[in-house]
Amino acid sequence: MKRDLYIDFAKGFATLSIIFIHTVFWSGQFYIPTEIRVLSLLIDVPLFYALSGLTSGGNVEKTLYRLLKLQITFMIFVTFLFFLDYLFKVFGLTLFGLAWMQEFYSTFGAKYVPQNISTMPQWQNLGNWYLHQYTNADTFPVVMGSFWYLKVYFILTVLGVLIIRFFPKHLNWFIALCFGLTVVFNLLPHYYPSGQVGYVTLYLGIFLIANRLKGEKIALPWVLSLLGLMFIILAVLYWNEGKEYILKMNKAKFPPKALYILWSSFSLITLFALYNRLKISKESFITYIGRNAIFFYFAQGISSSLVYFAVVPLKEQMPWWVLMVLIYLFNIVLAILIAEGLKKIDAFGWKTLEFLRKKTASE
Repeated sequence: MKRDLYIDFAKGFATLSIIFIHTVFWSGQFYIPTEIRVLSLLIDVPLFYALSGLTSGGNVEKTLYRLLKLQITFMIFVTFLFFLDYLFKVFGLTLFGLAWMQEFYSTFGAKYVPQNISTMPQWQNLGNWYLHQYTNADTFPVVMGSFWYLKVYFILTVLGVLIIRFFPKHLNWFIALCFGLTVVFNLLPHYYPSGQVGYVTLYLGIFLIANRLKGEKIALPWVLSLLGLMFIILAVLYWNEGKEYILKMNKAKFPPKALYILWSSFSLITLFALYNRLKISKESFITYIGRNAIFFYFAQGISSSLVYFAVVPLKEQMPWWVLMVLIYLFNIVLAILIAEGLKKIDAFGWKTLEFLRKKTASE
């Protein structure tokens, strides 16, 4: 089956958008206006859940195998991250001392700067990461700040594929249930559940809608009507609630509330409008990122942490928008280099596992 380059292109574009979001929301907190940070959330993780829905089928075995491979790749990555974080602390303390490490934490804008930093490996952190409890990686804080997406992805993919496989004729009912619960959670916030329930409810609905539209082409009048309705709702909110309400967008993202759902709907509608219309016939830099999106997603967590050190000395030296563009481009370059390195580490990890499998099988 021929690969759909539109899907790769959309994944690549969404990945570049995530890099931009993490550029302006992490190191950008020091110098980028709130309006730009809010604007960056127009193209965000809901696109990945929609794209997963467009590419998923009802083959449970194939899906579980794919998720198992992803889990192993994730475990290889966090093992590498664990030792990288540990070595940074050890060499940082040895070469520069505690005062420098405390300044390092302050550079990240940490609310708590530790008075003592242990040079003993915190093995429980590695175990927690394996089990998707994302305790912080001190040296690379953006990494664990990005991983909430991965846990939700695992959960909703399993649920979504089971629904597609065993209840294909009742897909619309499950979509209605997901969005009905999302409406209830938003209208009655005291019933909004803690944990991942609110996330999975919304994003599973997006996943199922995308699967329902697989192979379809949305009529342009519907697209224009939906976009027009979104603009009207946004204008009414701005008129009644004021600019300050819109600027609270990031607080409406965790967990996803009505304001963030409305905001992210613009990119989702655009994604479905261009699906089966925009033909991508040639490979490109963006489609390459899309094909390797998981490695770039891992890599941007590291690169978005590292760019802090460029921002701190430069933020007073040039206009904020010039620095933002430079840091974003620098972040992309770093993410590319790190992603290529992570692909090699992943390949080495799989070869090691295969060697161990053959070794134990022969004994």
